[in-house]
Amino acid sequence: MKQIIDQHRRKFFGVAAGTVAVGLGVAGLVRAQTDAPQSSASNASFGPIKQIDAGVLNVGYAEAGPANGPVAILLHGWPYDIHAFVDVAPILAKAGYRVIIPYLRGYGSTQFLSSETPRNGEPAALAVDIIALMDKLDIKKAVIAGFDWGARTADIIAALWPERCRALVSVSGYLISSQAAGNAPLPPAAELQWWYQFYFATERGRAGYEKYTHDFAKLIWKLASPQWKFDDATFNRSAAALDNKDHVAISIHNYRWRLGLAQGEAKYEEIEKKLAAAPVISVPTITMEGDANGAPHPDPGAYAKKFSGRYDFRLITGGIGHNLPQEAPQAFAKAVIDAEGGA
Repeated sequence: MKQIIDQHRRKFFGVAAGTVAVGLGVAGLVRAQTDAPQSSASNASFGPIKQIDAGVLNVGYAEAGPANGPVAILLHGWPYDIHAFVDVAPILAKAGYRVIIPYLRGYGSTQFLSSETPRNGEPAALAVDIIALMDKLDIKKAVIAGFDWGARTADIIAALWPERCRALVSVSGYLISSQAAGNAPLPPAAELQWWYQFYFATERGRAGYEKYTHDFAKLIWKLASPQWKFDDATFNRSAAALDNKDHVAISIHNYRWRLGLAQGEAKYEEIEKKLAAAPVISVPTITMEGDANGAPHPDPGAYAKKFSGRYDFRLITGGIGHNLPQEAPQAFAKAVIDAEGGA
C-alpha cells in the first residue's frame, strides 16, 4: 500500500517518496502558491448524493474514486458542508482513493430516522455517527480528515477508535475538549472570537440564527477566511445544506453543550469521560493551519505533544483561512496522501 501511495504522490505532487514527515513538534512549511484563495471552486458539484441508514441517521454522502481503493473519509465543519471538499475529492480519486464525504447530522440530506431522537450536537454523538457509517459501508479502516467540527470528530475517532483510523489529517490540530474545559475563562481577546458561542447561549441567539441562518453563515465565512474571495454561487451551493430542518437545533445544542448549558445523552457519557482526559492520539497524523485563519484556533506548539505517532505540522501560506480544504485543495489532498504514506 505504501508503495502505491508513494507512486501517486510523485505523479500528482512531484514529491519524492519518504521526504514529507518531520519529527514531533517540528513545523513543516507548505507554500500554497497554486492554492491562493479563489473566488469559486473549479468543480461545480459532486455526482448524485447517496443515502444510507446508519445508526440513528439516514446519512447523505458523496462518493468518488474506485470502490476497492483505500478509503478516505472527509468531514466538514460549521457552517459549511460537503462542498468544502469538491476540489479535494477528484485529486484523491485520481490517486486511487475511495472518497466518502458525509453530511454531518443537521446538514444537507442527512436526516434522523426517528422524530424521538434528541437533536444532539455533542462531539461524542458526531463521532459515533461516523463509526456507524463506516460499519454500514463495511469500511474497516480509513484515513479520516476534516476541519472545524469535522476535525474534532476525526480527532475523537483517532483517539478512541485508533483501530478504525489508518491516519489522521486535522486542520487546527488537537480539538478534543470537554464541558469542564469549555467553562474555563480565556483572555478577553480570545473570548471576543467566541462571540457567536455566547450569542447562541441565549434564546435571542437561537431565534436570530433560525431567522438569519444564511446571513449568519456568510458572516462567519468572511470572518473565518478574511482573504478568501468566494462568490455568491460558491456560498449558496453550501448554504443550501443549512436548510436541513434539524440544523438550527443541532448547532445551538453543540455550542450550548460546550458551555455546560445543555445536557448530552446518557449513552455518550462514558465517551465524554474519556475525552475529558484529553487522550493522546497515536495514529500517523498531519495537522494543518492556514496563515490567515480568522476563527479561534490553538497554537500548534500547544498541542504537538498530543500526537505520539508519526507527526507533521504544516502551515499553508498564501492567505488561507479556516476552510482550508476549499481554499487550498491541493495542499489538503497532499496531506491526506502523505499522512498514510510518509516515511
